Amino acid sequence: MAGASIDPTRAPVAFGRRAVPQLFGELLQPETGTRLRALASLCDLIHDPERIQQTAHGGFLEQLKVLFKDEDSSVRTKTCELLHLLTSHSIGRQALLASSLLPPLSQLLDDSSSSCRRRVHGVLNHLALLPAGAEALLTLVPKLMLKLKEHEEAHEEEEEVLLLSTIRSCSRLDALPALASDGVSLLGRKLSHRSPNIRREAAGALMALSVCEDGRRQVCEEALLPVLVDLLQDANVEVQANAAGVIMYTGINTAGKQRCLDLNVVPVLLGLVSREEEEEERRRRKALVMYSLRALLVLAEAPAGRSLLLKQLPLLVRRSGAAEEDQDIRRAAQTAVRVVTWTP
Repeated sequence: MAGASIDPTRAPVAFGRRAVPQLFGELLQPETGTRLRALASLCDLIHDPERIQQTAHGGFLEQLKVLFKDEDSSVRTKTCELLHLLTSHSIGRQALLASSLLPPLSQLLDDSSSSCRRRVHGVLNHLALLPAGAEALLTLVPKLMLKLKEHEEAHEEEEEVLLLSTIRSCSRLDALPALASDGVSLLGRKLSHRSPNIRREAAGALMALSVCEDGRRQVCEEALLPVLVDLLQDANVEVQANAAGVIMYTGINTAGKQRCLDLNVVPVLLGLVSREEEEEERRRRKALVMYSLRALLVLAEAPAGRSLLLKQLPLLVRRSGAAEEDQDIRRAAQTAVRVVTWTP
């Protein structure tokens, strides 16, 4: 009987709970091949929840710091891949935040290997899913904005999507670091990108910046509203939803409200709200319809907007009373009806 074949790209793994300590011990070996095989085996093991727990709480993570400076880019990339897998779980994200790895890890944003940089962006993106992670990354936002500016032509799509997504998560917590780094202008240039994924994340990050007064003002000053109105007709529903979200926030300001009315956005928003939907599509378009209704609500505060909406009142009434309608959408439509029909 032939023996089991041995994978030369993986290190032999000890039994049970001895496996993780054994493999981390091999990461200290001088031979590059030994370190790579140990990292590959660790990446395989980390899919097991018990191994994640052991790795996160066994005091092993600090050993990875030296590998960030390894001369071999494959070792650096594989180390970041291990952290990417680990931080796909909440326990791994918390462990990394509690370690001292974040500052040296962030230095790899400038790594010569695109694969390594992509893994780093993946790790940061995972960390930003936690409020504590987004807070820890706020000091990195200026550097992330600089990376966005430096590589406007050269980014790989996946790397740029992750970069934008991380900026978006951090800016939801605090928009000021991105705003202070020319964020509105930089994100505005991404709204016309050929990739729907980049358009989606750029519009989502811009929506996070538009929550505050300064962000809304800059959206108007940078003349981004015409682009955003065009994005309401985008083929990607998430791009549409994020664009509607920016319009919703920007319309809070008097200047933004008037600019939206000048761009004749009310009929476009009404078209999005009035579209007939099957149940599955209704779920998929919920955010778009919610943001569109709230944008109409904001625009109804202006006499010109209210006059336009009074002519289309039956449409809003229909969405506010349909029994099969989503509860959140029904409430938003009911609020819009009250505002449009209010008399002093």
